[in-house]
Amino acid sequence: MAVPEVTDSFSGCVNKVTLGATSQAGGTRTSTVTVGGSRNVVYGGSKEDVGEKPVIAMDVLDGPPEDWPPVLLEPYKDVLGDPAAWAKKCVEEFGAEILCLKFEAIHPDKGDKDADYAVGVTKQVLQAVGVPLILWGCGNDEKDNQIMPKVSEAAKGENCLVGTVIEGNYKSLTAIALADGHHLITEAPLDINIAKQVNILVSDMGFPLEKIVTFQATGALGYGIEYSYSIQERQRLAALGGDKMMAMPVICDAGYESWRVKEAKLEDAPGWGDVKERGPTWETVTAMCLLQAGADIIRMRHPKSVETVKDFINQIWQ
Repeated sequence: MAVPEVTDSFSGCVNKVTLGATSQAGGTRTSTVTVGGSRNVVYGGSKEDVGEKPVIAMDVLDGPPEDWPPVLLEPYKDVLGDPAAWAKKCVEEFGAEILCLKFEAIHPDKGDKDADYAVGVTKQVLQAVGVPLILWGCGNDEKDNQIMPKVSEAAKGENCLVGTVIEGNYKSLTAIALADGHHLITEAPLDINIAKQVNILVSDMGFPLEKIVTFQATGALGYGIEYSYSIQERQRLAALGGDKMMAMPVICDAGYESWRVKEAKLEDAPGWGDVKERGPTWETVTAMCLLQAGADIIRMRHPKSVETVKDFINQIWQ
């Protein structure tokens, strides 16, 4: 006698979000990306519950990185001073379906570039590639409030994902993302209650819940990923339980977190193995952990890590 399959039933689901606008939608993208839609936990339920495949967003910086180790710089050594060429390399050589344009050079401590510079980079990257873009600020509230609205305007009509906004500084970017037709990233410091509060504040400004992607600060393998995992898991369960203020897809930054730990980049480390393998592996494992907690978009950096994680996604989310 066959044993019947038993699955948990949930009343809610993760919102579906489509990024990028083709010519039919008034944009210039040649492709779009859709994430979300899950009606169960990862590995749970039927195939119909799975939703859309998670996607990898490869990082492109607006200027040469100041703190990347040699093993990470190597794949990009010929394009580090040219964000458009960098973006093209990610798409054409590494198969990126979506890019995260990270504005680090506008940070007061990392170049202090102005709005004209950031707008120019945005237009160059949009012209160089046809995939959807994530436009990510530098993390300095004053500079982001000054520059990111102009970046958003430069990409108007392209249905980008713009961010990030936090509880104490959300009004300016929320208003401009609404005006320019973009999706928005809401950020919280690994706190599910703050994450919900930011979503409420943004929603109170008239921004649609269905156009929000949430970002929880995370940690790399060995640096708090267990707690990060638990927060992501709680958020997914809240969404599946029917909480509309927590039903957004999730984006995680595995790349930045992984490549700033010594285990991933320290070269003189006898017994740790070759850093050319160790570094990408650290990023790979970090990304896989977060995907299994329910992340929908993973920011990554090393092409070898991207290739491995993409293969993992294709095997699990069929």
